Amino acid sequence: MTSADDVYVNAQFVVLDDLCVTMGHDTDAVRLSMLAGLLPLPGYLRSDGAEMVPRDLFALTEQAGGPEKLEAWFVAHWADPAVGRQEWQAYLSGQYVCLHSVTPATIQRKERLTTEITAAPHDPDTGSPRWEARLHAAIDELDALAPAFTGYDRLRFGGPTSRDLCIDAMRARFPRGSAAFGG
Repeated sequence: MTSADDVYVNAQFVVLDDLCVTMGHDTDAVRLSMLAGLLPLPGYLRSDGAEMVPRDLFALTEQAGGPEKLEAWFVAHWADPAVGRQEWQAYLSGQYVCLHSVTPATIQRKERLTTEITAAPHDPDTGSPRWEARLHAAIDELDALAPAFTGYDRLRFGGPTSRDLCIDAMRARFPRGSAAFGG
């Protein structure tokens, strides 16, 4: 991680030790829960080795009624349990840094929005004012859900992020009110 990556991570995440102190959790017990697959691993290791986690790390556990109930609660949010288990594994990996808040609802909403935005150039009404409004509403909603990411993210995930592809590139390709839309 570069110093710029560290600055970004410091703004978006919190040091695990600090969060545990603030929330009244034993840090070693939380780490054991992570290793046991009951909580997600840290999303980042800062260049100084600090484990960086989301500020709302414990929110889903509380909603589910405890760490031992979290997996079943999480998976139950998907109609297809196999998909729910895949998302659970992605959540546990700690690499779900593509959302400001990682919940089953935001994961599903991001998936629907990225699918909609990616398909938009192939819609029958592409270029119409109604299409432009629909596309930019989806882009704006995804923009509100997704953080900026780091250069490190592009390396570890092997290329452009969902923000790069579905927000930045689509806004550049289809700017609001451009001549391509008669505006």
